[in-house]
Amino acid sequence: MANATSALLERSASERFGTKIAGAVVLGGDYQGLGIVRSLGRHGVPTCIVDDEHSIARYSRYAGRAIRFSNLKDERHTVDELLSLGRRLGLEGWLLYPTRDELVAAVSRYRDELSQVFRVPTPEWESVQWAWDKRNTYRLAAQLGIPIPATWYPSSVAELEQFDELAPPFAIKPAIKEHFVYATRVKAWCAESHAELRTLFQKAYEIVGPGEVMVQEVIPGGGSQQYSYCAFFRAGEAVGSMVAKRRRQHPLQFGRASTFVETIEQPELEEMSERFLRAIDYYGLVELEYKLDPRDGKFKMLDVNARTWGYHTLGASAGVDFSYMLFADQMGLPVSPVKARPGVGWMRATTDIPTVCLEFLAGSMGPRGYLRSLGMCRTEAVFSLEDPLPGVAELFLIPYLAVKRGF
Repeated sequence: MANATSALLERSASERFGTKIAGAVVLGGDYQGLGIVRSLGRHGVPTCIVDDEHSIARYSRYAGRAIRFSNLKDERHTVDELLSLGRRLGLEGWLLYPTRDELVAAVSRYRDELSQVFRVPTPEWESVQWAWDKRNTYRLAAQLGIPIPATWYPSSVAELEQFDELAPPFAIKPAIKEHFVYATRVKAWCAESHAELRTLFQKAYEIVGPGEVMVQEVIPGGGSQQYSYCAFFRAGEAVGSMVAKRRRQHPLQFGRASTFVETIEQPELEEMSERFLRAIDYYGLVELEYKLDPRDGKFKMLDVNARTWGYHTLGASAGVDFSYMLFADQMGLPVSPVKARPGVGWMRATTDIPTVCLEFLAGSMGPRGYLRSLGMCRTEAVFSLEDPLPGVAELFLIPYLAVKRGF
């Protein structure tokens, strides 16, 4: 059945995009990669999934080949393996869709080399560097008049004396997420005292090295104070765009991922985000994260992700099919400007249910609020009656994912 489905998709793609079948190589097969596979598959585009983990996207009815690499964290190794794979399987002209930050960096840095085989929509490093390193992100944002949290870059524990006159809590974050997140399974630590600040700073210093540890003010409020601007951006303009509010996240503090998200209207975030993207001459899919500071009513920029984001499938439910828009543009097909409809929800049940239980226990949510949120949900990250096997696979993989990366 899977082979027959793949053959039909290949014939459909061949008819629409030329005699040489056009497809996509999805780097990372978790629920984010699954969303890309489904988006493209519904348009008849064949896919090849590459991962170094056991992942769920390979079980999709829309999946073509699934290839296991030994390591996707080493840039040179990843590039060499991709080039070998592309030539061996005849994937010349297929698009690359990286789904993790380290993969974005590898594809961007080796863009010219990879372009000898693949279509590479990921921008050149001159653009990506402003998203990869938060020091660059915050410096440019400040120059552009975009609010950011108060942030410091001490180079040693001795320099933490400057915080003795400031009241905790403090957030300890890496300027570059990759090594810190894989070592700790969190995006940041929270220091509730000056003594804890020194202890956590030293631990972070030992993980990421000198110069990459940031100390940042903690903006009051939980995940529900966080917002995002998402876009397919081209030639200085948003072709497809969506503004979303993070209703729930996992973990509750410094959430690594959204568990429930709703589309909203917020022109201020659109204007600030597009100003930033024009300044770095950005092309492709992107998410910019903000937190609303209740002390001054300003949206403060937190992060820029130069790739698809966890809940990108919310876009299709709200009228903006981000993954396919990028593919169509790369293939020279017309792509009409569109904005997401407000009031549409997305959920990842396997992380949202535990999050809701914790919020119930903390008294920050009741059953009525939870049921109201379910009423607006139009997309579940994994479970789908149309494509059920990935949802079944994820349930079996929960213990593996919990051990591998804290789920």
